[in-house]
Amino acid sequence: MGLIGAVCGLAMIILMMVDGFETILQPRRVTHRFRFARLFYRGTWWVWRAGALRIPAGKRRNAFLSFFGPLSLLGLFATWVVGLVLGFALLHAALGTRLHTPDATATAWSYVYFSGSTFFTLGYGDMTPLATAGRVLAVVEAGLGFGFLAVIISYLPVLSDAYSRREIAISLLDARAGSPPSAAQFLRRAAQSGDADAVESMLGEWEQWAATLLESHLSFPVLAYYRSQHDNQSWLAALTAILDVCAILLAQVQERTTYQAQLTFAMARHVAVDLTLVFKVPPCPHAAERLPEAEYAALRSVLAEAGLVIAQDADAEARLAELRGMYEPFLQALARRFLLTLPPMLREDTVDNWQTSAWVRRTPGIGQLAKLDPADEHFD
Repeated sequence: MGLIGAVCGLAMIILMMVDGFETILQPRRVTHRFRFARLFYRGTWWVWRAGALRIPAGKRRNAFLSFFGPLSLLGLFATWVVGLVLGFALLHAALGTRLHTPDATATAWSYVYFSGSTFFTLGYGDMTPLATAGRVLAVVEAGLGFGFLAVIISYLPVLSDAYSRREIAISLLDARAGSPPSAAQFLRRAAQSGDADAVESMLGEWEQWAATLLESHLSFPVLAYYRSQHDNQSWLAALTAILDVCAILLAQVQERTTYQAQLTFAMARHVAVDLTLVFKVPPCPHAAERLPEAEYAALRSVLAEAGLVIAQDADAEARLAELRGMYEPFLQALARRFLLTLPPMLREDTVDNWQTSAWVRRTPGIGQLAKLDPADEHFD
């Protein structure tokens, strides 16, 4: 029994340490099948997602879902700590570590309490090891606990910084493409501004944002569960808008098929494909149509009215459908996984988040302010 306890304790310590190293310190995607953090998030998200689906769609469901990212991170940290404490307690029990205790004999609870106080370096002194092996193991646990907690604390600012950099670009899309962001709105507003070079410049910025998104979400997959400040914005909606804009430019707009659009499209699609691999979600080839035939004609009309030169050849629609088929199945799969909504390609409503608040709304095209009820579900 002592040998079994020692093996189980050592295996638990190694498992927690390796998983913590892969999650916090290793800036590379972990590809092996068994990974504790992956199983933890798969199980807890399944339960949390099932609870969210019982809440009617809207602000309350989004608020409930927004708690999962931070709480799951704290839960994962707590699981690691408990695993390490129990692992060292099993080692002490297997070695038969003699403890100076207020009680006559050391019990299982005594070993757990001693392991916990040692791991957190509490230093109460009410329990101390009497043999050399126990003292060495206590020193090892104290040093490991001190370092492990320091690494966890240093991990949080890195995660917060990655989240902030992701959200800055999402917020900038509000005035450029609306909320939720729409490819048609972005191209129309850019064309009406008269600054043709601005489109290519922003495509370059989006390429950088997509590359940052890929790196951060591969290194820290928990970021995918962190939701944006507004319910009508998300990292997936921004990624979708980027791909939609590039697809339209490459397939529908003449004289705007730039090399930068190709680069941005390639990078953004790379993000969509790799994230489905990371989260083990297969693409959805038969998802709902995002651009029906009637909206396709309306999209071309909107772009033409904005002053863009629209391709008139018979293959334009087929080119757009082919490009959309390269990324939409992956985006639909991610939307189902995280209970996010993909934005439309064509959006006529032009009220953006910057034009609204809980107290007033700017009427599209008029500029008048109307008082609103702060409890209105339209606002978040």
